[in-house]
Amino acid sequence: MFTGIIETTGLVKDIVREGTNRHVCLTSPISHELTVDQSVSHDGVCLTVTKVEGQTHWVTAVEETLVKTNVGQWLPGRQVNVERCMVANGRFDGHIVQGHVDQTGRVRHVEDRQGSWLFQFEYDPAPGNVTVEKGSIAVNGTSLTCFHSADGRFSVAIIPYTYEFTNFHQLKPGDVVNLEFDIIGKYVKRLLQK
Repeated sequence: MFTGIIETTGLVKDIVREGTNRHVCLTSPISHELTVDQSVSHDGVCLTVTKVEGQTHWVTAVEETLVKTNVGQWLPGRQVNVERCMVANGRFDGHIVQGHVDQTGRVRHVEDRQGSWLFQFEYDPAPGNVTVEKGSIAVNGTSLTCFHSADGRFSVAIIPYTYEFTNFHQLKPGDVVNLEFDIIGKYVKRLLQK
């Protein structure tokens, strides 16, 4: 389980295709601390570390992951948000993030508010995912608070720290992002549908 508080960013160095899988090599300031078989969030996608070599680590994305996330669009040079699993005795600074991306969305608009940035996102509401005003959302694994919440769209405000130390500073209108909707909201919605 994760909290959506991004620990660092990694850089995609290489991608190797093997059948329907993609093996991705990344470099990051924490790569040397990772261990094989460890679950690590990469842009909100929980991926298992398969190899560690100095300042690089490898993960594998299967076809299901490539279809439901933006991992299939990654290219060498892409910056990726990285978070290790939450430790059981740590503070819960963000919200419950499982690393199970529900669907992708797109950046609709970015506005510099002279001290913060307003990001508007859109997504296909057909799968039944919802946001709630002042509720939690994970965008590329980053724990954020929704506002201007409506069917198929929402906004978030990004503070300078988050803008600088995640890959939000690289996002532009049209970019595809990974969305994980609030777990509590998902369970409530399913219970109400029964």
